Amino acid sequence: MAKSNDMEQNVINLIGSGTEINGDIITNGDIRIDGTVSGNIKSKGKIVLGESGKVKGEINCKNADISGKIDGKIVISDLLALKPSSFIEGDIVANKLAIEPGAKFTGNCTMNGGDQKPSPEIKKPFEPQKK
Repeated sequence: MAKSNDMEQNVINLIGSGTEINGDIITNGDIRIDGTVSGNIKSKGKIVLGESGKVKGEINCKNADISGKIDGKIVISDLLALKPSSFIEGDIVANKLAIEPGAKFTGNCTMNGGDQKPSPEIKKPFEPQKK
């Protein structure tokens, strides 16, 4: 007998082309977006943004394949894949990042979810001694 949590994670949500959603989306399952979302999206699974898909807001999930347009911060706990038709305006925080030729990205990128700390061997830049 399957647990209800297992069933929720196998759910695939679809926002079709021509559909517009204003508001936040929270799901335990995967989600594919071919329409437009104005709001934050949080998923414990994978987010796929199709070529016609547009998101204005923050995305937070485990994995993502992006082919559409995003205007906002992206936080990915595992792998973010930017396809050739993707256009990102916003910061990226990801553990792994794959950018295919043709993908466009404007913003800052932090790897390892921002948990990476500088090694103790890194020293401050040379500063001349004052006389």
